[in-house]
Amino acid sequence: MRLKTENEYIRWGLTAFITVAACIVFFFMLHRSEGLLATLMLIRSILTPFIYGFVMAYLLTPVFNFFVRAGVRIFAPLIFNKRSLIRFSKVIATILSLVLSLAIISGLIIMVIPQMTMSIMKIIDTFPNNADVLMVWLIDNFNLSNRTVEFINDNVVDNLSNWIMENVVPSMSEVVEGVSVGVLSALVIMKNFLIGLIISVYFLNGKDTYAAQGKKFFYANWSKEQAEQLIGEMKFVNRTFSGFINGKIIDSIIIGLICFVVISIMGLPYNVLISVIIGVTNIIPFFGPFIGAIPSTIIILLESPIQAVYFVIFILILQQVDGNIIGPKILGDSTGIPSFWVIFAILFGAGLFGFVGMLVGIPIFAIIYHYIGRWTRHKLRKRNMPTETAFYRDLSNYTSERLLGSKKKNSVK
Repeated sequence: MRLKTENEYIRWGLTAFITVAACIVFFFMLHRSEGLLATLMLIRSILTPFIYGFVMAYLLTPVFNFFVRAGVRIFAPLIFNKRSLIRFSKVIATILSLVLSLAIISGLIIMVIPQMTMSIMKIIDTFPNNADVLMVWLIDNFNLSNRTVEFINDNVVDNLSNWIMENVVPSMSEVVEGVSVGVLSALVIMKNFLIGLIISVYFLNGKDTYAAQGKKFFYANWSKEQAEQLIGEMKFVNRTFSGFINGKIIDSIIIGLICFVVISIMGLPYNVLISVIIGVTNIIPFFGPFIGAIPSTIIILLESPIQAVYFVIFILILQQVDGNIIGPKILGDSTGIPSFWVIFAILFGAGLFGFVGMLVGIPIFAIIYHYIGRWTRHKLRKRNMPTETAFYRDLSNYTSERLLGSKKKNSVK
């Protein structure tokens, strides 16, 4: 039997009860904030494998769908039952997707990590000699005075050398020593990764069923029009996220490969290390090229100032090519937000969640920006007002038209 709330006293009683309950919950959250935070951390640790699995499945979805479509075309002449054909294609697609992803990760670890370690150790070992060579080059080309040279040696080179020897080298040895101490943490990460890998398989193969269950829930609780609108909104959010994140990863891989090939042909030092820096930082929109170019230029500058100049010129050309040709071709207009709000989303996301926030801040803000704009246009249409932004740049004509209209109405009366 359903409770009827036509009685005004019942409605007021329910409202008061909900208000008091909300105040009690809010007070409890403030008073027991430490316990609540510990509970949230516990929940996060429990859900970590599921987060890993969902992220891996989300990133592998385009590859998985490609292999499924290819499997259906290839095995259609051999398997006539449609359900068996799709099931078999999904099995093959899952295996190929996992093998491809693990091969890429393993290849990067085997090829990149040793090269990066060797490059870093070489930079540390040759820093004093390279600093002296750089000073000689500056003196020969810029006619520095003896006082300036002594100031640079005493305050820059020596301090930087001491900082590297006293902080960087011991910290690296501490990292090496801490490997044995942090075996348990590494095992936990590996456990979460392996469980997440298994969960990603279930996500990939069950995503169509999960999507159907979500649609079923929408149609069961809302009208047909509302359910279709909610499904459309979910598709919009998915397109925004997948289009931006997957496109940005592909774009960064291409940029990293182009950088490796070109600087290898140019004969620049530390080609693997610099290509990884440029490729990884390129994932960060807007600020990424600057974040990657500055340390890379400093690394090359210590080896050869002339080559550092060549590298800066190459990076400027590469970023122009990426910003005007490669990026638009891959990403398109996946966000649709102005440059100012792009910067705002990056800085705000970085302040809250660090590197992850810099990456996902733009698609999240693009979704918020889209819904605020749509809500604003809806409210303007209800008031019979223009929805074009250009109309509101100068409202003097609009105000005068309203005044003239009101005067005409008064004269008629």
